[in-house]
Amino acid sequence: MKWKSFPGGVLLDPAKDRTEGKPIRKINPPTKVVLPLVQHTGTPLEPLVKKGDTVRKGQKIADAEAFITAPVHASVSGTVQGIEEWWHPVLGRFRAIVVGNDFQDLGEYREPLPEDIERLEPQFLREWIREGGIVGLGGAAFPTHVKVSPPQGKEIDSLILNGAECEPYLTCDHRVMVERAEVVLRGARVLARACGAKRVYVGIEENKKDCIKLFVNLQKDFPLPLQVVALRTKYPQGSEKQLIRAILNREVPPGGLPLDVGVVVDNVQTAWAVGRMSQEGVPLIERVITLSGDCLREPGNLEVPLGVILAELVEFCGGFEREPRKVVMGGPMMGIAQVSLEVPVIKGTSGFLFFVEVVEKREYPCIRCGRCSEGCPMFLTPSYLAKLSEFKAFAEAEENRVMDCMECGTCSYLCPAGIQITQFIKLTKNEILLRRKKGGERK
Repeated sequence: MKWKSFPGGVLLDPAKDRTEGKPIRKINPPTKVVLPLVQHTGTPLEPLVKKGDTVRKGQKIADAEAFITAPVHASVSGTVQGIEEWWHPVLGRFRAIVVGNDFQDLGEYREPLPEDIERLEPQFLREWIREGGIVGLGGAAFPTHVKVSPPQGKEIDSLILNGAECEPYLTCDHRVMVERAEVVLRGARVLARACGAKRVYVGIEENKKDCIKLFVNLQKDFPLPLQVVALRTKYPQGSEKQLIRAILNREVPPGGLPLDVGVVVDNVQTAWAVGRMSQEGVPLIERVITLSGDCLREPGNLEVPLGVILAELVEFCGGFEREPRKVVMGGPMMGIAQVSLEVPVIKGTSGFLFFVEVVEKREYPCIRCGRCSEGCPMFLTPSYLAKLSEFKAFAEAEENRVMDCMECGTCSYLCPAGIQITQFIKLTKNEILLRRKKGGERK
């Protein structure tokens, strides 16, 4: 099978050998879970419970009326111990609902879907997905019901399942594909019906040959045209715009979205969560994550309830052989450094990495080699954008498409001068967004 790819990008050491062959393990039930009131891209939630309330596993405990939002459900049964500020892996600190586990495992689940999914109304499925709290589990955590709701005038013809998992070290999606392929494809049926897609593609990097073979064998039983596409092992192959380019040779326009070219992209683990809910009625209360790096005694892939504290996961993995100098949530390219092991797993957590060996670059002036531009998968000029950021030329940066940067980190990785280009660009994007909210110049 010939693999496909996109222009730009960078070849990295996959470093997946520590965990890719390890089956998913279910952790011991935690004593409590901490469920932040924002775990997705969109409007924060308001609690539907108060301190002292008894809740069941799967019960909706927080929601908001906004369209771009997704409710949160209790991941254990027990008692609400409080609604308080807690460590958040992305936001530093944020309000969270703390639920003490009564270890009774009492559940409150939704009705499973009937087998003839293709006869269900798309609008019903979108609302059903929303009520299940489903968001993108690849890391961005964008509400899935929004993705599968094309606006009037936009038609979706293709659904792409993202099985690339291009970030080094992470293997949770790989294991979900190997161990739960049929549930993933059931979720794909629901997602395709919800958005109106007539064809499904599964994009998998060619370093996961077992997954490619498995999904090819399942093609014949799928009710829609299904194509498995082998992708070159290259970062950031898992970005949705790069996937669309590699698989369909369609270019998402600057400032546009996949639906502008008739496509919806969903992570394979998102499809698994949807497929599981369609079979068992269980909303998004658990996910599979990877714990890896060069510190843990027993790195692996774990199925965990949302809200479990990282310190408990480290203990489950046998603790540290060596004390980490750096802890990252997500992959090493786009992940977020952590300052505490008291952070909970949230919906967008694909893994935690622990490193003793940390690369420290000394920064020199730009030598104008152009490597950042050659590697940029979005065809930007990153060093120029960084310079505009340095001089606070935000309007000019916006004219040069700084908002199209997906912050993949390729430019910083390639820069021989050690310039943190991506960080400059992030600052510029944040400043532009703040000014838009304030309606103009920020004082």
